[in-house]
Amino acid sequence: MSNPSARTSGHKARPRTPRSAEAKEKQQRILRIAMDTFGARGYNNASLAEIAEQAGLTQAGVLHYFRSKALLLTSVLELRDQTDIEQLGTDRPQGLDFLRHLVDTALRNAEREGIVRLYAVLSAESVTESHPAQDYFRDRYTGLRTFVADALREACDLPPERAEQAETAANAIIAVMDGLQVQWLLSPEAVDMAASTDLVVDSLLATLAPRTHGPATGR
Repeated sequence: MSNPSARTSGHKARPRTPRSAEAKEKQQRILRIAMDTFGARGYNNASLAEIAEQAGLTQAGVLHYFRSKALLLTSVLELRDQTDIEQLGTDRPQGLDFLRHLVDTALRNAEREGIVRLYAVLSAESVTESHPAQDYFRDRYTGLRTFVADALREACDLPPERAEQAETAANAIIAVMDGLQVQWLLSPEAVDMAASTDLVVDSLLATLAPRTHGPATGR
């Protein structure tokens, strides 16, 4: 699930900082090629050799900028996050606005197949042993669960003793959005990610707070 606010920790290793505009453009080109390659083939099946060939470089040339294949992967994921952050703006929405933002995210994802595929492939692959993106996705899900649960509590004005219900509902929303992405990648004409996400969010709001979000109240 693509959401800009969910990343909670950084990586100690960093790519080299380009010293010229030409070097910066070359580094960005490597990232774009790697994003497409990892999204299409996964991390384990993609090779530095094919990424380097597409970029018109040697493997040593790619490693000059990114030091390792694992660092290239985390740099690709951070680039994806940065794109989302720029679209969100400086302030994270709260409460009901954040939940509506999730629907907007699903709508926007239908226009960026490459990023959705990258996320779907790598998040599934990250559960394998020693995968370099495992910490990234674990942290991402932890942060996202917190944000969605907080938004549900705020939108429904839930007391502290109902916190567990909000957390359970947050897990359901995240699972639905991630599952919709896979279905959409396989059959885009059959899946409306935004409409399905909207329906699930509304249904959970009505379940958690029927007096304020039930069918008779509207939005």
